Amino acid sequence: MAVPVSSQEALEALDLVVAELGDPGIARSRMMGRPILTLAGTMFAVLNGDALGLKLGAGTPAFAEARAVEGAGLLDPGGKGRPFKDWVALPLEHSALWSRFAAEAVRPR
Repeated sequence: MAVPVSSQEALEALDLVVAELGDPGIARSRMMGRPILTLAGTMFAVLNGDALGLKLGAGTPAFAEARAVEGAGLLDPGGKGRPFKDWVALPLEHSALWSRFAAEAVRPR
């Protein structure tokens, strides 16, 4: 499967997440052709096409809230029906929520 291409709007929304989190330890990088965000070397967010995948942890309140967002689903970066159980993908139309859930993803559990 080809890596989904992210729109300029999605890339700019990802930059806004980094700015709004304001943590100098957050780095933007790439993994498997996708833009990712890491903190202390650990990936917590990935842009998969125009959806932001966030590692929120299955069973957490943040995970349940994110899953309830219209159009959200489990992150399935391969597109083969093998989603990551701890990750939620939020569509670009809800990018106003990305920073809020990204803050939850970097919060220690």
